[in-house]
Amino acid sequence: MSMPPEIRQRAGALIAAERTRFAERHPRSRQMAAEAGAHFPGGVPLHWMLDWETPFPLFVREAKGSTVTDVDGHAYSDFCLGDTGAMFGHSPAPVAKAIAEQAARGLTAMLPSDLTAQVGALLAARFGLPFWQVTATASDANRAVVRWARALTNRPKILVFDGCYHGQIEDAFVKLDGETTKMKPGLLGQVTDIAATSVAAPFNDLDAVEKLLAAGDVALILTEPALTNTAMVLPKPGFIEDLIAAAHRHGTLLCLDETHTVSTGPGGFTRAHGLAPDFFVLGKPVAGGLPAAVFGFTAKVEADMRRVLETRTPGYSGIGTTLSGNMLALAAMRACLEEVMTPENYIHMTALAARLAEGMRAAVLRRKLPWTVTQLGARAELVFSERPLENGAEAAAAIDHEVERAIHLFLLNRNVLVTPFHNMTLVAPTTAEADVENLVARFGEALSILCGEGEI
Repeated sequence: MSMPPEIRQRAGALIAAERTRFAERHPRSRQMAAEAGAHFPGGVPLHWMLDWETPFPLFVREAKGSTVTDVDGHAYSDFCLGDTGAMFGHSPAPVAKAIAEQAARGLTAMLPSDLTAQVGALLAARFGLPFWQVTATASDANRAVVRWARALTNRPKILVFDGCYHGQIEDAFVKLDGETTKMKPGLLGQVTDIAATSVAAPFNDLDAVEKLLAAGDVALILTEPALTNTAMVLPKPGFIEDLIAAAHRHGTLLCLDETHTVSTGPGGFTRAHGLAPDFFVLGKPVAGGLPAAVFGFTAKVEADMRRVLETRTPGYSGIGTTLSGNMLALAAMRACLEEVMTPENYIHMTALAARLAEGMRAAVLRRKLPWTVTQLGARAELVFSERPLENGAEAAAAIDHEVERAIHLFLLNRNVLVTPFHNMTLVAPTTAEADVENLVARFGEALSILCGEGEI
C-alpha cells in the first residue's frame, strides 16, 4: 500500500511549517520543557509523551470533559482522551466526587474496602463473567492471566496476533516474519527469546490458528476483539466466535483484552456480540482515568484456580502488586461503572463517532484518496488503505508516519488533539457536535493542503 509521492512531499513541508508554528505559539511550554529536562529525559515523566512529534512537549494546565487547556492558555478539543485512559472525558464528575470522598477516608490498606462486593456485582452484571480481580494496569492484568493460564493447563506457550498490543507484557512482543514468529526488534533489554514461548498468527486467519493449536502446547490465546494499536483491523464476521470455539476444542484458554475495544458499547465487544471468553481484561478507562484495571474469569476457571492453589508451594506467586485493588481505585471504579459508563452515554458517543467517521470519509472521497475510515463504537480511525484491513501485516503496510505526523500537527495547531500513535479518535460523553464539526472541517483543510489545493 503506497502513499502518492506528491502527498508525502507536501507532508514534509507541512510538518516543517507546523513545527515552526507550534514553537511560536507555545513559549511557556518551551520554558517548562527546558526546566523539566533537568531531571526528566526529554522533559517528560514518561517517554511516550514525546510521541506527539512537536519540537518540545505540550504542557497541560487543565483537562476537563473533552477540553484540554495548555500552559499557554490554548484550549483543545480532545479526541485522544489519554489514548482511552480518559475515554469518558477528563475527570468525570461522579468519579472526581468519589475520589475526593474516598481520599478523606483512606487510599490503600492492602485490605478490601466496603465497596468490594458492589464493584464485583457491577463487573459481573456488565461483562458477564462471575469472578474478578483488580490490578493497577492492563499490563498487570494480562500478565496475571498468562501466568494463570500456564498454571491451569500445564502448557508453556501463548498465542497472540501479529500486530497486537497488550501493554508491557513481554509474552506479546512477537511478530510474524513470513510464517515464522520472531521477537519484536524494538524491545529493550530482553535476555531470552520470547519467540520460544509465544507464537504469532495472522489476525482473521482461523486456519493458521488451528495449525498452531494442533501442537497441543498453547495455554492461552490472548487477543483484542479488534487490532487497535496499529492501523485498526476489525474482525471478520464470526471470527472471534470461531476463535473461542477452536481454543476450547484444543484445550486452550482464551482471553479478550478489551482495554481499547470497550468503545464498542457498555459491555464492550464481548457483550455486544454475546461472546464467552475464559478471561476478560479491561484496563485504563474502567476507573475513569485513575490507574486501575480488572480481569474477569469463568466459574470453571475459578474452580481450577482453587485446585492449583491447594497444591502450590507457599511463596509469592508472581501475580499482584501492593497497590492493586486499593480503596481509592475501587471507589473510582464503582462511580465509573455505575454513573459514567451508562447506556445513555454510549448512545451519545457512538452516534457522534458515526458522524465523525462519515465526515472524515466524505473529506477523503471528495479528494479521491485511496483511504478508508473505520469505526468501532465510540472509536473512529483514518486508515491509509483503499479497503478495510484484514491483518497486522496489512496494517503495518498501511501506516505512513510522515503523513500522519503532518495531519496531527496541523490539527494540534488548530486546537484539536488526536492520538499521536496513529489516526485514532475517540468521542466521549462530553464531546459536543461542534467539536466533531470542527475536527471534520480542520481535517478537510489538512487534506486540501496535502492534495495541493491550499497553501502551506
